[in-house]
Amino acid sequence: MDMEQRTRKLVAWIKEKVQAAGCRGAVLGMSGGLDSSVVAVLCRQAFPRDTLGVIMPCHSIDTDKAHAGIVASRFNIPTVEVPLESAYDTLTGILPDYQPDPATGQLARANLKVRLRMVTLYYIANQLKYLVVGSGNRSELTVGYFTKYGDGGVDILPLGNLVKEEVRELARYLEIPREIIEKPPSAGLWEGQTDEAEMGLSYEDLDRYILTGNATEELKRKIEATKAAADHKRNEPPVAEV
Repeated sequence: MDMEQRTRKLVAWIKEKVQAAGCRGAVLGMSGGLDSSVVAVLCRQAFPRDTLGVIMPCHSIDTDKAHAGIVASRFNIPTVEVPLESAYDTLTGILPDYQPDPATGQLARANLKVRLRMVTLYYIANQLKYLVVGSGNRSELTVGYFTKYGDGGVDILPLGNLVKEEVRELARYLEIPREIIEKPPSAGLWEGQTDEAEMGLSYEDLDRYILTGNATEELKRKIEATKAAADHKRNEPPVAEV
């Protein structure tokens, strides 16, 4: 499938899912990253008058906010900015601290940021009668690289069947700014954070394994173990039989 066909198919799919839900349009978080930029452009094509990008800084990296603004400006995507620093600071000030090791504490605080963004998107979506559109791709979904009830808490996932490199190819076709396509993928949750470092996997290796099954035995074991550990993220909560 060429990029033009893929784009038309994804735009039609977004429109179909939103309308089937009885909704009017799409709302999404714009992080300044590759995936959210692609989703924003697709939603804008599907709903030229009813797409809203939400920029939600939370002690974030200035470059990411700037990149989100560049995409919004280039593609004429309406946006609203909702600063979340004060809400985050209030919560971290009152939530119990169990003195975890530094890595665990950092992850808990990072997940809190992502869940605040989910709450914000649904608050807006409820008012506008929009669906919340997520930007997760197949690579991330496969290994559970998303926050449960955070960026995983969405209504539809247009990129969910595309691995990272396929999203990158689509971004080139859509003429997403080069600096966004080429920067290291990151959720921007703390200074220096990158997806690949956090996953312990390169997207290139992960994409290849997903598409072809080819990987070293060590890499296969690592990916399969990561997938198994994230099963609870991808599935409905188990219900006890009584």
